[in-house]
Order: sequence, then C-alpha cells, then structure tokens
Amino acid sequence: MFSRSGAKAYKADLTNTLALCNYLGNPQNKIKTIHVAGTNGKGSVSHMLAAILQENGYKTGLYTSPHLKDFRERIKINGEMIAESFLIDFVEKTKSISEKIQPSFFELTFVMALEYFAQQKVDVAVIETGLGGRLDSTNVITPLLSVITNISFDHKEILGDTLDKIAYEKAGIIKKNIPVVIGEAIPETKPVFQNKARETNSEIFFAEEKYEIISSKYDTKELDLEIRNKETRIEKDYQLDLNGLYQEKNLQTVLAAVDILKNHFVLNVDKIKFALSNVKKLTGLYGRWDVIRENPTIALDVAHNEDGIKQLVRQINNNDFEKLHIVFGMVRDKDIEKVLEQLPGNANYYFTKAQNPRALPENELWGQATRHHLKGTTYTGVNEALKAAIDKASEKDLIVVCGSVFVVAEVELV
Repeated sequence: MFSRSGAKAYKADLTNTLALCNYLGNPQNKIKTIHVAGTNGKGSVSHMLAAILQENGYKTGLYTSPHLKDFRERIKINGEMIAESFLIDFVEKTKSISEKIQPSFFELTFVMALEYFAQQKVDVAVIETGLGGRLDSTNVITPLLSVITNISFDHKEILGDTLDKIAYEKAGIIKKNIPVVIGEAIPETKPVFQNKARETNSEIFFAEEKYEIISSKYDTKELDLEIRNKETRIEKDYQLDLNGLYQEKNLQTVLAAVDILKNHFVLNVDKIKFALSNVKKLTGLYGRWDVIRENPTIALDVAHNEDGIKQLVRQINNNDFEKLHIVFGMVRDKDIEKVLEQLPGNANYYFTKAQNPRALPENELWGQATRHHLKGTTYTGVNEALKAAIDKASEKDLIVVCGSVFVVAEVELV
C-alpha cells in the first residue's frame, strides 16, 4: 500500500538513496554485487543467478521487487527472508533522516537491503532494479557484472515512448570498466548498448551470440533444454523448474553471465545444473507459469505488459487443453489496450480486480475488453473469479490467472 503508482513513485535522481547510504556508512561499498535490469525476465534471471551462487556455497543476498505475499520476500539471504526484528530496528534507526528527506518506499527498502546484506556479511548480492536503470535507486552500486535482460514497452510515461529511449535508461546501469551481458537485443536497442559500453570502456556480451537453444521440451513441472555454446560447440542439457517457455532466453542470459562470474567465483557445472532445477526451492520464486493444480490445469503468471502477455500466449498455445479460462485483472497505470490486443479471443474471461487502490475496477476492464471482442463475466474478487472458473471448467481445460502481480498474489487456492 506504500508503493505509489506511475510517475509519483519514481524519483528521477539518486539524492535520497545516497543520503541514506551515507547516513549508514555506505553499505553499498561493503559488499560485492551483480546488477540486473530489463523490462521482462529480470526477476527470473536474478533468482537463477542467486540459486547458482547459493548452491555453490556462497552466502548470497537477493533483492527483488515486487513481493507476492510478504514484504520480506524482497530481501533474502540464501532463500531466507529478512528477519522481522532487523526490519523494525532499521525503520527506527533511520526515522530521523527519513523524516528529514522523505525517501520513497522503494528508496528506503533498497537501502534496508544493502544494510542487511552488509551486516550479514554476504559473499555477494544479486540486485534487481526497480524501474529503469540510470536513475533507479539501485544504481548507487558498482557491481562485478551488469545484466540487461531485454527491452520492451512498459512505464512509457517515465522511461520514454520508444525502444531506444527505454534502452538508454536501462543502459544506465553499465559502469566504467565493468562487463555487461545483454540478454536480448534488437536493431533499435543494440547500438544503444554498444555506444554506452564504448563510453564506459565496458566489455559487452550478447547472450544470443554466445549460446543457442537446440531443443526445448515443456511439461507442467519442468522445461528441458538443450543448449550449445557457440564458441566451444559444447552442448549441455538443462532441466528448469521455472518451466515457462520464455525461460529459454533467460537461461541464455544466465549462462552468459555465469561465464563472466567464473572470474570471481568457483562455480561447479553439476551445482549450476542442480540450482537451475531447483530455483523455486532455493530462492522462493513463484508466479512464473506456476502450475498449482492439474485436472483442470491451473497456472499463475505475473505477466502484465505487452511483451509479457505475448510470451504468455505463446506458453498457452503450447499446452493441450479443451477450453481456455482466463482469470484477468490489471492495474490502472499499465497500457491496458496493448495488453488486451494480445489476448486470445477464444477464451472464457473472468474479469476481476485485486484489493488494491491501483487496481482497475472489473467493470471498466470488462468494458475495454468487449471492444477487443473478449467475452466474460465480472467478479469483485480474485478468488471468487477463480472459483467460478473452476466450477465451469472440465478436467481437460486450462485456467490461467494473469494480468497483475497483485492478482496472482491474492490467489488462496493451493
């Protein structure tokens, strides 16, 4: 509830973050970090990297956002959430400076993570950006490696209305003499990254030029991938418990990042494979094509922007089912029309809203959806909508809950 929406949530400078860090003795300078930005995939990539480092014996911090159920999910060490006592003490400790400079929810949360990781003496922390990169609160760190997953349209009112403008903001995490991995580059964004890397004298690696996918096989529990290193021609098999097909590109990104991280950490091949098969268990990542029940199949996915929904539709089309049921809700500050354009027309829709002031009322969502010839009924709550879908579905049907992190977070069914 403290997380403001849209432009109000975004402070376009690092002044407050630096002031908080300085007040606490600059914890950002006491830990090694890996910095991850991107429009989609940055959460999955961050969790995969954290799982790999953790499984290889390193005490690993992980800072991500938003959370699903518990605020403390944002700050973890080796998969364990931040202690409540630390959180309370931190707020008390920073009360005087907070009242003076009025930091945002995100600024205070991020510096809390830095202080926690520094106090707990982590070997390394994986830090996911909140929004953008150049002026994101997290950009006070000097990492061992920067990673940018991909660029697509989201937060246009803040980051810009063209892909090259958005790429420029994300490229702001590229630091002087620090290598960077780009997960996915397109003609509009590649030159932006190359120019920034030249300017900062940073080695730049494009994941798609290093690794290629030979084959992929999906089922409701895992994604089996065969990957070839383009330089060495060595082929390896991976089983991912994050089983969405969009994890193919994320795995390429992670493997390219691991190649560079081997300069700083001892990373065993078998432990890397084990970590990638157990990301959910090791780090607690959920809501990425998360199949929570079968007969009928029920999948949760936090996809909420144009590109995320495109990837989700690709995933849906790779499943065998008789009828498709979509429990759907969005927040007001997304490009709702662009998302609705991507959704399949042959599904039964259950339009709903999360119990959050940012949520778009279900009747408004239904009104916009009908203009895109999407048919369905409205429900005031997520679980009421899901129950209606389950009652209507046969054992061979597919039910997908999507459109917002907040919608997925409210699912109570297990």
